[in-house]
Amino acid sequence: MMRSVVAAVLFLTSAAVVSAAEPPKADEHEKSSDNGEKMICKRFAATGSLVSTYRTCKTKRDWERERDAARSVANGVNSCANQGSTGSC
Repeated sequence: MMRSVVAAVLFLTSAAVVSAAEPPKADEHEKSSDNGEKMICKRFAATGSLVSTYRTCKTKRDWERERDAARSVANGVNSCANQGSTGSC
């Protein structure tokens, strides 16, 4: 009897934790004919946490712009090595 009560309490508690951990659903966005205007939501892990996440929504064009900027920094587009002897660092 006691085991079934404990099991029921654990089950209900875990179900409440799972439902509380999920963020509320965002409103549906209007679909446009331009794929660059389509909203895309991505989920990221919060820094310093193994469990906590956050959600960021941007247009497809914004995600592409951000990706290209990160690639240009990673490839050293603005680095001193690419400026040669004429550039000042």
